[in-house]
Amino acid sequence: MKFETFIALRIVATKSYKSSISAPIIKIAIAAISLGVVMMLISMATGVGLQQKIRQKIAAFHGQISITTFDNNSSEVSVNPIQRDLAIESFPIQIEGIDHVQGVAKKAGIIKTEESFEGVILKGVDAHYRWNTFEEYLIAGKIPTIQDSIASREVLVSEFIANRLLLSVGDRFKTYFMKNDATAVPSQRTFVVSGIYTSGFPDFDATYILGDIHHIRTMNQWEVDTYGNYEVFITNFDALELLTQTLYQQTPSTLDVQNISEKFYDIFSWLALFDMNILIIIVIMILVGGVNMITALLVLILERTQMIGVLTVLGSSQWSIRKVFLYNAAYLISIGLFWGNLIGLSLLYLQQATGIIGLDPNTYYVSEVPVYISFMSIILLNIGTLFFCMLMLLIPSYIITKIAPIKVLRFQ
Repeated sequence: MKFETFIALRIVATKSYKSSISAPIIKIAIAAISLGVVMMLISMATGVGLQQKIRQKIAAFHGQISITTFDNNSSEVSVNPIQRDLAIESFPIQIEGIDHVQGVAKKAGIIKTEESFEGVILKGVDAHYRWNTFEEYLIAGKIPTIQDSIASREVLVSEFIANRLLLSVGDRFKTYFMKNDATAVPSQRTFVVSGIYTSGFPDFDATYILGDIHHIRTMNQWEVDTYGNYEVFITNFDALELLTQTLYQQTPSTLDVQNISEKFYDIFSWLALFDMNILIIIVIMILVGGVNMITALLVLILERTQMIGVLTVLGSSQWSIRKVFLYNAAYLISIGLFWGNLIGLSLLYLQQATGIIGLDPNTYYVSEVPVYISFMSIILLNIGTLFFCMLMLLIPSYIITKIAPIKVLRFQ
C-alpha cells in the first residue's frame, strides 16, 4: 500500500474524524454530491426517455424516413402511387443501419355513424407491415389480419375516435372517401373494429385508422403492386441524417427522401433543446458539488496543519501530502456518488414501474414521464463527476505548499 493511501485511510478510520469540527461540513458536501447525482440522473434519464418516446410515436405513424413521389411530399394523403421497387425493399440487406422497409398508402375519409361523424385518414398497410409498436399501444381487441390475397375489412382505430363515435371492438361503421372528381359520388366502405389503440399522441390518435391497403388501391384505381410511399426504419437514430443522404443517392430521381426530423421540424427542434437543458443541469450540479467539496477540503487541511508540518519535517514532498487530502476527498465524493446513484436509480425505477408522475399529453405528447436508463451513460456520468470534482480540488490543495512546518510546530 502506498504511503499516501495509508495516511488517507488512517484519517478516515479515526474516531476524531467523525466527531471533528469538519464533520458537519463533510456531511453537507457528501449530501450536495448525492443530490447533484440524483438531479443529473433524473434529468438525463427523463430527458432522453422523452426524446425516444416521442421519436417512437412519430415513427410508428410515419416511419423514420419516408420515400415518396414529389407530388406526395407536402400532403398527408397519397396522391400518386409508387410502383413496387424490389431494390428499395432490399435496403435492409444492402445498407447497414436500415432495419425495415414497408409500403403504405393514405387516404382521407369521413366515418359516419348514427350518432356522429369524424374526419380520419385511413392508413393502408399490407401483410408485410410491422405492427410491433401498435401491439404496445393496443388496449382492446387485436391487430387486424391483413393478407395479400384477400381485402380485409378489419381496422385498428384509436381510443379517441372510438370514444367520439361510441365504437367498440366488433362494431361495424361506414366510411366515405372522396374521389378525384369532386362531383362524383364518394366511395363507401364498411369496416369492422378489430382493435383499439392509444399512442398518447393526440394529433395522430385523432387522425389515423389502420386497415388494408387493398381498399385504397381500389378506390384510387391503382395497380396491385403500388404504394403511396415507403416507410424506412433504422437501427440507430443518431445516423438519421447520414442514412437519409445515403437513401437519397440510392433511390430513383423521380422519388424524394425525407426524414421525420425534417417533416416534423418544430417537434424535433423542441426535443433538441432537451440536450442543452441536460448539459446545463449536469454542469451546474458538478459545480455545486465541487464547490462544496472545496469547502470541505479546506476545512480538512486547516484541521490537520500539525500533521502536514510533521510529514513535511519527516521528508514528505508537498505533492505527496497533497495526494493524501485528494485521496480523502475522492473517498468522500465516492460516498456521495454511491448514495446519489442509489436514490436516483430507485426513483427512476419507481417511475418506470408505476408511472406515478404524469404529464399532459397535449403539451408533452406522453401521458407519463418516460424513463430511459443507460448504464453506460450512468458509468460515464459518475466517472466525469469524480474527474471534474477532483480537478477542481487541485487548486485548493495547493494551500498545503504555503504551510510553513516550523511555524505550525512552534504553535503546537
